[in-house]
Amino acid sequence: MGADPRTRRNVLLLAACQALMMTGTSLVMTVSALVGHALADDKSLSTLPLALQFLSTMLATIPASMLMKRIGRRAGFSVGVAIGMVGAGTATWGVIANDFWIFALGGIPLGVFNGFAQFYRFAAADTAGPEYRARAISYVMAGGVVAAIAGPELARWSKDWFAPVLFAGSFASIMGLQVAAMALLQFLKIPRPTAAERASGGRPMSEIARDPKFVVAVMAGMIAYGSMNFVMTATPLAMMACGLSFDATKLTMQAHVLGMFVPSFFTGHLIKRLGLIEVMLTGAALVLACIAVNAMGITALHFNVALLLLGVGWNFLYVGASTLLTEVPLPAERNKVQAANDFLVFGLVALSAYSSGAIHESLGWQTGNLLVPPLMLAAIGAMLWLRLRREPALSA
Repeated sequence: MGADPRTRRNVLLLAACQALMMTGTSLVMTVSALVGHALADDKSLSTLPLALQFLSTMLATIPASMLMKRIGRRAGFSVGVAIGMVGAGTATWGVIANDFWIFALGGIPLGVFNGFAQFYRFAAADTAGPEYRARAISYVMAGGVVAAIAGPELARWSKDWFAPVLFAGSFASIMGLQVAAMALLQFLKIPRPTAAERASGGRPMSEIARDPKFVVAVMAGMIAYGSMNFVMTATPLAMMACGLSFDATKLTMQAHVLGMFVPSFFTGHLIKRLGLIEVMLTGAALVLACIAVNAMGITALHFNVALLLLGVGWNFLYVGASTLLTEVPLPAERNKVQAANDFLVFGLVALSAYSSGAIHESLGWQTGNLLVPPLMLAAIGAMLWLRLRREPALSA
């Protein structure tokens, strides 16, 4: 990677923690809507547990970032993992008790944990030099490759642990993942912010928010994650409605998560070679291609190809947006800029998670997909605008 040994060690540890976090997330994405559909009297609420999880992620981002500014990354991440254990236990209890609202309640601490864990990528970028930030972010995100296989497989393997109650074991298994993450985090060595950095807030957010790079990074991140989550959350419901098996759904989700994270091994290199905006635009085009495939048919092959394209498109656009965001803050501003970004991103993700189930019930799979292209075209327009602004500056 061309970085110093401490940076490499931190990146590897954070990538492993990312792998464990995303394995749990992939598992939840595979089964949560199905469990919600089985437990809820009103089937339009089937994705409410996911919505609560993402809403909690959004609400946790700012306090999580501010806490880590005071106590450091390692201690902050450990607090987040402990909260996640509570969420996994609550969700397990809800499934065993056949209680939709207890199950949904478990999504809140799980979401808080994710609010902390979203900063794994920024923690890696903060310890790397400017020339390695894109690669550091990419390598941490590449930890999700493990999740592509492990998440759905763990869901299948553990779903009968508490038979005849299905999927309670899947949520119980998340607690094991979090124990492993807690152990790994204790080896993380990231210096705590200096007293001067903790005391200084840097520029006011009102000034930072006028930076074109901040505007485009946040907008692209919101639309990338919100659109991806909207389609991904509805996919298990759509496949069930089409009569496809859980094994078929598992394979589709594995293809999707592989698409999300395998490109991370080379996304940073592509950004350096081709340009940041170019990679982001390619990601947006791939998401639009996913919507086109979904419009063509509802066979297992259509779902697999579309979700693979969706994953790769998300990776290019989201890693690019995260990299662009690192260009915005001064050192004393990193925590609040990162927190503001993830607060806005996961606000839209929470909305997409909740609306996905309701829209699927009311409009159907293919019609619901048509809500994505206008948002993606708006993101493309913003990126082209920024590229026009950057080119004169680079040539000056």
